[in-house]
Amino acid sequence: MVSSNELVCDFVNTLHKDPSGNEESLSSPAALGRWLRAHELLGGERATPADLARGIDLREALRVLLLENNDVEVDTAAAWAVLDEAARRGRVQLRFTAGASGLLPEASGVAGALGRIVAAVHAAVADGSWRRLKACRAEDCEWAFVDNARNQSRAWCSMRSCGNREKARTYRRRHAPETDSRRAV
Repeated sequence: MVSSNELVCDFVNTLHKDPSGNEESLSSPAALGRWLRAHELLGGERATPADLARGIDLREALRVLLLENNDVEVDTAAAWAVLDEAARRGRVQLRFTAGASGLLPEASGVAGALGRIVAAVHAAVADGSWRRLKACRAEDCEWAFVDNARNQSRAWCSMRSCGNREKARTYRRRHAPETDSRRAV
């Protein structure tokens, strides 16, 4: 089983944005079911079109929150409401077992599986690692990653790709020839 942070990042990264086009892993209810089963969040239940819509809403709400963690100005009120609704649908409750505690969904099916993802967010908030979960600042990427830099200053998923592209854009803007509007045409 993957860690809470990895689970959140893996779920957000089911949409791979790319300058050449986006690749959607959750293209159908069956694809959502396969992804949830592959991450041991769902048994044999089938996902419905409504489950798929709620799953994509949850994923994009998480992306917004991870962008906020990367100092991108976004409106997070609606995103937190989506997480709250997923927790309600999953009937996520505090449970104690063998001296340990955790949030677990009481609901079964996809609602319970999405509730487990929300519980992973809670675990990251509770253990202090939430602020390390970020989405790449590049608008054509927004790949989720865990910022393991000592000072938590990573802005890009990778300096080899998004970081270098942004550095090149910044360089071109700074070194672009200035146009003289007073020049006669």
